[in-house]
Amino acid sequence: MKKILILSANPKNTNQLRLDDEVREIQAALDQCKNRDQFEIMTRWAVRVDDLQPILLDHTPDIVHFSGHGGGSQGLALENEIGQMQLVSSTALAGLFRLFRAEVECVFLNACYSEEQAKAIHQHINCVVGMNQAIGDIAAIKFAKGFYRALGTDRTYKEAFEFGCNLIDLQSIPESSTPVIKLKKPTQARRKSVQSDRVKAVSSSTETTRVFISYRSQSPDRELAQQFFEALTAAGHEAFMAGESIRLGETWPVRIDAELERSDYFLLLLSDQSAVSEMVTEEVRRAKRLRDSRANQRPIILPIRVNFPMNSPLNYDLRGYLQNIQQRQWKSPADTPVLMQEVLTLLSTGHTPPMVNSEPVIPHEDSPDQPPLPVAEPELYREPGGSVPLSSGLYIERPPIETDCYREIVQPGALIRIKAPRQMGKTSLMARVLNYAKEQGYQAIPISFQRADNKLFTDLDQFLHWFCVQIGRRLKRLNQLEDYWRGDNSKDKCITYLEECILEEVDSPIVLGLDEVDLVFPHREIADDFFGLVRSWYESARYGDASSDLWSKMRLVVVHSTEAYVPQNINQSPFNVGMTVELTEFNPNQVQDLAQRYGLTWGGQQVEQLVNLVGGHPYLVRKALYHLRRQDVTLEQLLSEAPTEAGIYIDHLRRHLLNLQCYPDLAEALRQVVIKSKPTELNSISAFKLESMGLVSLQGNQATIRCDLYRSYFRDHLQDQG
Repeated sequence: MKKILILSANPKNTNQLRLDDEVREIQAALDQCKNRDQFEIMTRWAVRVDDLQPILLDHTPDIVHFSGHGGGSQGLALENEIGQMQLVSSTALAGLFRLFRAEVECVFLNACYSEEQAKAIHQHINCVVGMNQAIGDIAAIKFAKGFYRALGTDRTYKEAFEFGCNLIDLQSIPESSTPVIKLKKPTQARRKSVQSDRVKAVSSSTETTRVFISYRSQSPDRELAQQFFEALTAAGHEAFMAGESIRLGETWPVRIDAELERSDYFLLLLSDQSAVSEMVTEEVRRAKRLRDSRANQRPIILPIRVNFPMNSPLNYDLRGYLQNIQQRQWKSPADTPVLMQEVLTLLSTGHTPPMVNSEPVIPHEDSPDQPPLPVAEPELYREPGGSVPLSSGLYIERPPIETDCYREIVQPGALIRIKAPRQMGKTSLMARVLNYAKEQGYQAIPISFQRADNKLFTDLDQFLHWFCVQIGRRLKRLNQLEDYWRGDNSKDKCITYLEECILEEVDSPIVLGLDEVDLVFPHREIADDFFGLVRSWYESARYGDASSDLWSKMRLVVVHSTEAYVPQNINQSPFNVGMTVELTEFNPNQVQDLAQRYGLTWGGQQVEQLVNLVGGHPYLVRKALYHLRRQDVTLEQLLSEAPTEAGIYIDHLRRHLLNLQCYPDLAEALRQVVIKSKPTELNSISAFKLESMGLVSLQGNQATIRCDLYRSYFRDHLQDQG
């Protein structure tokens, strides 16, 4: 008797599936077979994570069949105690089935994007079936029906897999290439030997190159993306283009993340709109993170500038992500065949384009006639011989923050920690504090941690060496560093170099502006030691011993985004020392001041309408004023379209939704906030993280949504998942 255990899960905050129909069809298929008495079907519904071990221990099945949702690299979707989605990682599933490798011979994952879990489980289980992309309900049911009907007539797992794919084709459903099978060795549904040449590890489709096409939905970007999509598909590659590939009803954030995980190449169509797009920047960030974390360095990023000259500025993050990567230009349709052939040739060889030296960039002009960037440009950044541009007329002071910082930075051993969600003006404030320090005769050195190579974040010795290089180079004292960098204790080497070669040799204080320090938070290999070192410098200035005079010359301005807290299991900042500056939103008077600088003559009613919509969020306010100045929209249109796909904030809103999709508990907590008119009690971790993202305001653990824009958008989109 072969036991088939069917585990089903359709959490409340996911799209509803026809799981009962699937089980019914499997049972009916086996009932019609000659060997039906040799199979026993056991079903378990609404399976929770805690149910997995006891169910498998109780039933010791031969075949485990999972029906439900998959989340690509994030795992399979089961339920938690309240019926909401809880993702189970590939690693955890592989570990589970390792414990049952003596009993289970086949695992069938009938869930979208489950190929990654299939690969992981296949380390321990001979036969595993998964899906390499989204699969529709009908195709999933037909595939399962064909598979089990074949098993019931004494076919091998390989043959059963092929019967399932063929049944999809017979129904004229274009999804037979979605299922994949992983086979270790000749394995049969029936328990008898077969010839080894009959069984091969197969997939319903041959291995293809997968290309993610990132583009803006505007002309000519959209048309060019479509041409690439068609050419790549015709050449036998698997291309993903959001407008073509995402089906109605799919959860697009999950699909975007899954496709990025699967991609071999990331084709980036860069236009002037891409340079200020939050979603494009987020997609490139994720692609680069994947590339840097993998031995094969995939996906390979292929940027093409679309009517966007090479010397036109990108936002700071995007420029950093694309540093030293070859870029091509598209100026007219005449360029399309040449670029297309180059890409197809590259894909056919599997080569990576050689790295190039990045050209000097034109600093982005900060003026009312330029769109505000979603990422701050470090205003102290300069090429050798350049000047420090702090002349922007759009900077709005938020008293008493600036004067408090100026007063603190002249104190011996000062440490100012500026924190806020993204786009609140942290880097701009740091630039002004460093500029004030220079006016006092201090030496100011800005250090952006984004410039550190990804590999440095896993090796404390290399990281601290890089850190000292940044300081030594700016102070023209780099030639002695290697003499100090001997021995094993990395922190001692760093401290000794700074004491003897830097602090003892300078007469005036040194101010280090450490920007994007949040990049260090996730890397526990270096984070604890580095922040402990920074804390020790701050404390050394207060000891009153021989070294205190040296370390009192060191002043620090540390800048980090609070959004970095979200992936971590914390309910407070991992680095609490010195004077803390939490940037607030603009108040109505400050919004009116900024509107006047944009040339808009506004009264109190117009200011109130904008503040109600976006709060005083500096970036969202500036984005509105920029489009109103250009007369792209009227204020009435902006207010009505803002939370929709046609609104000017759609990139910003989608970025938040994409991030929330990775954390179902946070998404559900925010949903509870937006559907209620009164403050909502949240657990401390959810409250802390949603506030860190800038989505809610807190009074204790009572949360209220930050602005009407967020309430309208997330009420609709998070509600859709319920």
